[in-house]
Amino acid sequence: MWHGLAAIGRSLPPEVRVVVVRGEGPSFSSGIDLRLLSGDEVADGDAILSPADPGFEDWIASCQDGFGWLRSPSLISVAAVRGHAIGAGFQLALGCDLRVLADDAVLCMKEPTLGLVPDLMGTKPLVDIVGLPRAIELCLTARTLSAAEAGSLGLAELLVPVAELDAAVADLTAALLEIDTETARATKRLLLQAGANTLEQQAAAERAAQAALLRARLARS
Repeated sequence: MWHGLAAIGRSLPPEVRVVVVRGEGPSFSSGIDLRLLSGDEVADGDAILSPADPGFEDWIASCQDGFGWLRSPSLISVAAVRGHAIGAGFQLALGCDLRVLADDAVLCMKEPTLGLVPDLMGTKPLVDIVGLPRAIELCLTARTLSAAEAGSLGLAELLVPVAELDAAVADLTAALLEIDTETARATKRLLLQAGANTLEQQAAAERAAQAALLRARLARS
């Protein structure tokens, strides 16, 4: 699935502006098939590369590629979460720009209970959203978060009854698509820089982004 997600990211045509990630059925994602951790083959014949293999970190990087493209400035990614979002499933939701949670959603960073660290690009967005102390608590207790608590921690932009999830995601998508394509992409690119920039650096980035956007528009007129 990780490699399949990466392939989707590579194959998206440039006109795609919003990507909605949802699970098929009553759960977003229950996480890794635990048979993979034992080295057993599963239905599709895949197994996790041995950590003794010198290419193990490269293999993890190839799995991370399935999540990383969801942060691309060229699009907005929306996680539509109902039911379980556990472990890799929680990290997949964290990999999206926005999260809409149904009121039956439950989230858990399960990896530490399996002797693993979260390694699918979930730790940075988790710390960015909830802060370091809360992120430590959530990861190292691996406790389950209800939708209501997740919302209170800022892990959801919208929290809706499960019956209204599809409509809420459709409304959000429509609102996102109202913004001019290049404006949306330039704004997301600018926002992605903000956390690492000083105020002065961000002010300079704003000036440059505005000038580039408006000059490109003038050139086309």
